[in-house]
Amino acid sequence: MRHLKAHRKLGRDTEHRISMLRNLATSLINSREDRIVTTLPKAKELRPFIEKAITLSRKAASLEGNGSEARGVHLRRQAATFFHAGNFRRAITTRRGQTPPPRSAGVAAVHRLFDELGDRYKDRPGGYTRIIKMGRRAGDGAELAIIELVDNSRDKDAQNRKRAVATGSKKKKPAETKATETSSESNAGEAEE
Repeated sequence: MRHLKAHRKLGRDTEHRISMLRNLATSLINSREDRIVTTLPKAKELRPFIEKAITLSRKAASLEGNGSEARGVHLRRQAATFFHAGNFRRAITTRRGQTPPPRSAGVAAVHRLFDELGDRYKDRPGGYTRIIKMGRRAGDGAELAIIELVDNSRDKDAQNRKRAVATGSKKKKPAETKATETSSESNAGEAEE
């Protein structure tokens, strides 16, 4: 029986599964479009994983008062466990005169999470991600899904377009009535002649 077994195993052992979720979380946070395409079970497992990290950054964005810097560092270190660490043995591989390799994507993800996403979701109590089903993959028939961060630039552009269309349709109605009035006046003028 499967009682009290909360999560999917995804055909992987524990270390591989956690590493895969960290990679997916890093890809989602670092993506330019704030979305990635993956299979539906992976997306469903990634959602609570990434939302816990975003909640930590949201808490850090709302810190105030005495000891807030230390608490912020603590929250940043807690969130770093959701991503892969920086370059392992970075100092050993760098020789004198060589430029060090760039920091890994996990470090960049933590920076973006606390610098940008914490402020974006400061007033949002939860629900930072959205899963959109895409259908089945042609090769193996796996269900694909898009997992994306909400309140991204595409969502804001769509809302602005809807507002523009809504206000634009109201503005067109008086113009249309003026056009019909002028055409009816010209028709009346032709009838009088």
